Amino acid sequence: MDGHVGQFFESVSSIFRGSDTLPVCDRDIIAGCETEVAEAANEEQKNDSLMRLSWALVHSRQPEDVNRGIGMLEASFGKSNSPLQTREKLYLLAVGHYRNGDYTRSRELLERCLEVQPDWRQALTLERLLEEKTKRDGMIGMAIVTGAFGLVGLVAGGIIAAASSSRKK
Repeated sequence: MDGHVGQFFESVSSIFRGSDTLPVCDRDIIAGCETEVAEAANEEQKNDSLMRLSWALVHSRQPEDVNRGIGMLEASFGKSNSPLQTREKLYLLAVGHYRNGDYTRSRELLERCLEVQPDWRQALTLERLLEEKTKRDGMIGMAIVTGAFGLVGLVAGGIIAAASSSRKK
């Protein structure tokens, strides 16, 4: 269990080292968090363990884990007792939607999160990653469209050239 906790904190600390990527959790960390939830002695410990499990799930590379984390967070969202918990859940939901490729929803949740705490570094880092990702995806999309138009033009030019050369004969 201590090894899983160490991996968890190493993964979390990567965001504070100025890393440009989101931390990633593997199945072992998730399993350790699930064990922690099952062994919680009281409601407060269980709630804390569930937040760590949600964090681990939305930081997984496995879509089914990410979706499970999003579901857990959405189910518990109305039970937030403080602005800090609300901020945390909004951020984790934004991470989950980012991981799933739903950048619009992720951006909406980040905006709400930054309303609670405008200078929160983790949220600002995710916002920057989101902007870079959408910009990069936009450039790739434009390159594909430009390439497709170029190919269509090339094919059309070939057809026109073939048709005009057959008329000359």
